[in-house]
Amino acid sequence: MSTVQSDTVAEQDAVAADSAGLSAKQARILRYLRENAADRTYFKSRLIADDLGLSAKEVGANMSAVADAATDVDVEKWGYSSGTTWMVTG
Repeated sequence: MSTVQSDTVAEQDAVAADSAGLSAKQARILRYLRENAADRTYFKSRLIADDLGLSAKEVGANMSAVADAATDVDVEKWGYSSGTTWMVTG
C-alpha cells in the first residue's frame, strides 16, 4: 500500500471511529470485517491480527466494542479452538 493510500485509509478510520465511538484500532478491525465478510463467514483473531499488524490479543480485546458498534454486520464469538473464531454475517 502506498503512503497516500495508507494516509487515506487512516483518515477514513479516524472518521469512522469518531462517528461510531470507536478507537482507531477498533475502526480498522470493523473496516476489515466489512471488506471481507462477503468472501467468508468465520475469522480467527490471529489471522485478522496478521493482516492488520496487530496481536491476536489486541483483536480479541476490541471485538466486543466492534460488535456493539457494527450495524451492517453481525459479529458473534463463535468458538475457541487454537484461537478465538468470530462469525461475521451481514
